[in-house]
Amino acid sequence: MQFASLGGRLGRCLTGRVHPSSIVLDGSGVSHGGSAGRQRRSGLDSATSHRFAPAQDKEDPVSQPKLFTEDALRRRAKWSRFDLKASPYAYIAPFFILFAVMGLFPLIYTIFLSTRHWNSMQGDLGVACAMGEKQAAGASCPNGTDWLGNFAWVLQQPDFYTALRNTVAIFLLSSVPQLIIAVILAYLLTSNLKAKTFWRMGVLFPYIIAPMAAGIIFRMLFADQTGTINTVLGWFGIGPIGWHSDVLASWVAVSSIVNFRWIGYNTLVLLAAMMAVPHETLEAAVIDGAGRLKQLTSVILPMIRPTFIFVIITSVIGGLQIFDEPQMYTIGAGYGGNSNQWLTLTQFMWKTGFVSSNSSNMGRAAAISWLLFIVVVVFGIVSFLLTSRMSSGEVKAPKTKKQTKEVSR
Repeated sequence: MQFASLGGRLGRCLTGRVHPSSIVLDGSGVSHGGSAGRQRRSGLDSATSHRFAPAQDKEDPVSQPKLFTEDALRRRAKWSRFDLKASPYAYIAPFFILFAVMGLFPLIYTIFLSTRHWNSMQGDLGVACAMGEKQAAGASCPNGTDWLGNFAWVLQQPDFYTALRNTVAIFLLSSVPQLIIAVILAYLLTSNLKAKTFWRMGVLFPYIIAPMAAGIIFRMLFADQTGTINTVLGWFGIGPIGWHSDVLASWVAVSSIVNFRWIGYNTLVLLAAMMAVPHETLEAAVIDGAGRLKQLTSVILPMIRPTFIFVIITSVIGGLQIFDEPQMYTIGAGYGGNSNQWLTLTQFMWKTGFVSSNSSNMGRAAAISWLLFIVVVVFGIVSFLLTSRMSSGEVKAPKTKKQTKEVSR
């Protein structure tokens, strides 16, 4: 009976009906719930409540409001908002700082330099002379000074117009075939070819070749007497071509180097854009009866218009600023051939600014660079307008007589 009574109390304790302190055992193992038990239970209750009471966090701002005043919280919130707004600019700040130091400052400084007579050996000799006349150290200009004197001198040089002609010709012979071949190759690489990853990587291989190496290789290929190209042409009864003496032939040779290096790069850029064209659109074109050529001209090219414009603009900028290819194509000392057959504007700028035999003048070279900048901007705007108009379909076919009569009615 004693054990049964004890077991009942333990059961009620486990179910929460009786507090554990109400179970009191005497020396005989009998549980009591009388006054002694109540006294002991009251002492255990106080100890248990003190032991199991939730501890207060001394760092809690609610329980200790004096540690975080309203002003401190307000300042903390303002700093958090400032950090969220300023941190993105801090992340991109290194690029803009580097661009300002290495790009923007030289650009602005070139404007100042183009107005000065700055010799690479004697330093700054003051404002440029009128009509770009030569000025000796410590001597005054014969006809006074002029802020635009260097520009006037450049525009009076026959070599400038020869370099401008060569630059535009090489640009047209390189950029136009380059874009056409890049579009065709990119379209072919989108089809299900075997080992298409190999072909896609192989197209980029010429791009990773150094310009110096490419120029030397093509200079040997297009050698006038012992070149591989003339040797192959001789097998077909064609006489040797003066790739270094003839003007048009030299343009073709230099533009071949540019095409060799940049076709692969433009192909991969256009390939990435073509792969983003939805397959549902192409399937709909196939259902409507469009062939492969029609899909390319009427579906794919209009949908990749932004990428196509990007490729054209970069080709214009790079094609008008070529220096490595024509420079390495030159045999021996000199710039642009014996008679300036392939002299470009960048070569003429280098020749004017650093070659002592050409009255080296950094001010005149800076003026040439700004004239080249104007040429690049003009060609870039024209290319952008033509490409945008063709891609948007604004070039409409002429109306027939029947359509004209219907419109008049």
